[in-house]
Amino acid sequence: MTSTSETGGVTGTRDKNYDLIWYVEACLDNALRLETYIQDAEREHDAELVDLFHKAQADSRKGAEMGKQLLRSRLSA
Repeated sequence: MTSTSETGGVTGTRDKNYDLIWYVEACLDNALRLETYIQDAEREHDAELVDLFHKAQADSRKGAEMGKQLLRSRLSA
């Protein structure tokens, strides 16, 4: 359940930072999940899917890295 008034009082982390942490975790989780999909496609010799999933995995890794950099800069300030 989401709350429209939570600003960090319950979690101890301001919403915008919590959201950024969630985003990084979601990107990393997606990169891991895509590894399974890549292996499945490779097992079926479906090069088109392998290529698609590799590209999606690279995008997820890029999103995670961008999020980590932003989080790092915000937490060190």
